[in-house]
Amino acid sequence: METKKLYYKISEVAKMFDLNASTIRFWESEFDVLRPRKGNSGNRLYTERDIRYLQVIYQLVKVKGYTLQGAKDAMKTKFDKLEENAMMLRTLTHAKDFLTDLDSKLAAKQKSVPSK
Repeated sequence: METKKLYYKISEVAKMFDLNASTIRFWESEFDVLRPRKGNSGNRLYTERDIRYLQVIYQLVKVKGYTLQGAKDAMKTKFDKLEENAMMLRTLTHAKDFLTDLDSKLAAKQKSVPSK
């Protein structure tokens, strides 16, 4: 995932992963590595590092179906490989979405060109 800001609000992070903010808050209580900063008003502020951890947790729990304990154990033993896989999958998903969108636009444009 390509991030451009220093900090993200929980609503932005929830949208990135298509999750409820309550799920992210719950994961914070379960995974010690996930510790967003708190702003002056108490709002959670997620860094790029937090988002990388969330990518791995999301892949393990939501995509691969790990239990929370299974995800914790996997993160302890092979986090670097899991992070690399999560980032690669995210990149491929973005590329697929881009190509699908481009294909749709090209098909629509081709329909609008009169036949000879």
